[in-house]
Amino acid sequence: MQTPLKIAIVGSGLVGSLLAIYLKKAGHTVHVYDRSPDIRKVNFSGRSINLAMSNRGWRALDDMGLGDAIREIAIPMDKRAIHTVGQPLNYLYYGKEGESIYSLSRGVLNRKMVTLAEEAGAEFFFDTRVWDVTMATATLHTGETEQGAWDERKYDIVFGADGAFSRVRHRMQRQNMFNYSQEFLNTGYKELHIPANEDGTHKLDMNSFHIWPRGEFMLIAMPNLDGTFTCTLFMPFTGENSFESLKDRETLEAFFLKYFPSTTDVMPDLVEDFFKNPTSTLVTMKCYPWTFEDKVALIGDACHAIVPFYGHGMNAGFEDITILSQLMEQYGDDWKTIFSEYQESRKPNADAIAELSYRNFMEMSSDTANPDFILRKKIEKRFSEKYPDKWLPLYSRVTFSHRPYAEALALGDRQKAIMDEVMLTDGLAEKWDSPEVDGKILELLEG
Repeated sequence: MQTPLKIAIVGSGLVGSLLAIYLKKAGHTVHVYDRSPDIRKVNFSGRSINLAMSNRGWRALDDMGLGDAIREIAIPMDKRAIHTVGQPLNYLYYGKEGESIYSLSRGVLNRKMVTLAEEAGAEFFFDTRVWDVTMATATLHTGETEQGAWDERKYDIVFGADGAFSRVRHRMQRQNMFNYSQEFLNTGYKELHIPANEDGTHKLDMNSFHIWPRGEFMLIAMPNLDGTFTCTLFMPFTGENSFESLKDRETLEAFFLKYFPSTTDVMPDLVEDFFKNPTSTLVTMKCYPWTFEDKVALIGDACHAIVPFYGHGMNAGFEDITILSQLMEQYGDDWKTIFSEYQESRKPNADAIAELSYRNFMEMSSDTANPDFILRKKIEKRFSEKYPDKWLPLYSRVTFSHRPYAEALALGDRQKAIMDEVMLTDGLAEKWDSPEVDGKILELLEG
């Protein structure tokens, strides 16, 4: 236990709520502020991508004894289901037998996390706008409007867990030597859905992550407990096949009939969903430093927002908390050292998962429909099962291990170069599981 402090967390999302539980368990007084209403009292829909919990996220929850409560609202997905026009459905398993990522509704999980944080003793202040932070004294300035009167709320430490457009980070950006960048994709997303069957069952395989890869655009679907699927359409804002081009019912229905014919029978509310739900943006945000002395720290999307194509935004944010907690145990009350080590440890890994996430858009939207990609995955899977000490596929290294993201990126690049060479082998499709191919990989690994 540390010396008890009075700590404020700005942001009651997934990372803010879990951080509140960790800090309460460490003996601190914790107040969580959010400009929005209590998520448990509002209808949460229209701009969400379902979450994919993997090993890094589960570790952060299990360390607090919360994993089992969250597993009750999660659905395991052990494979991708690839929907290609004119081809049979193709399944690609993620890892070894028994390894799955878990689909979670963002709204359902966030409500659960807020309740668990309250039960742990954290106090929440909803509908409370934080306009500024005096960093030297860890003082929040709250008020009804930005120009109106503000209240001062003094703390020992302030954490900014308030997302990609963080108000706390906005304040930190005004200091000297603060580096910041944001990059929007020309690809946006829109939430759609597949309703349950009349008996409450799922219309598609419930233990698969469904992908309709179409090059510059794609559709995904992830299962929910109530038999529905949350679907997300990713496509460019402008151009031939874009959100801009889908102006009316006729164009939309013709587009889906052409590119996503297998969805026409399972998405009866397509038109209503499409024109009701907003088109949202995708941004990668990087900054440094993440902390100010022993007073203020950023965590999660507030310091490393990433695009969602590896499903690791939440997992990376939860891992921030795991590392922070380990440093709290190691350094006790020395918050200056805790914060310094935290940002130095996490920054390279945050940059690595940002790069991996950006690259994975191409894998999901294009490569998964390519026979060569499917063959490559089969070879990698077989080789890693035969030589587990010599090869762990990149996806497994990111998703089913706790090794640093930066290590996964570097080793993944080396493995890609090896597989690029293996894929040039004559007649590979006929002898992909032969001693010759094994020998070639082993030889290249030695080189």
